[in-house]
Amino acid sequence: MTWQEALMGAVGVLFAGAITVAVIVQVAAVWRARMSVTREEAYRRLAEESTEAQQETARQLAVANAELATIRERTTALERVLKEVGEPWER
Repeated sequence: MTWQEALMGAVGVLFAGAITVAVIVQVAAVWRARMSVTREEAYRRLAEESTEAQQETARQLAVANAELATIRERTTALERVLKEVGEPWER
């Protein structure tokens, strides 16, 4: 084997190694991109679920406030009636 053949063999090995490294880097980049997309979709779903839960909580709070207002009105009316009934007995 001559030095030219040895040099060509070494260049061929280096070229094959460079191609292998480039392929590995590209495969890793594609894998990272896919993982990023998966993670972003999970965050989007989490944000949607959080928004839905927040809207449901706001709806339930509005219902509770309406019921509380009704209870306050009824309590005020009941107190008024009790005062009216109790006045003749207090004199």
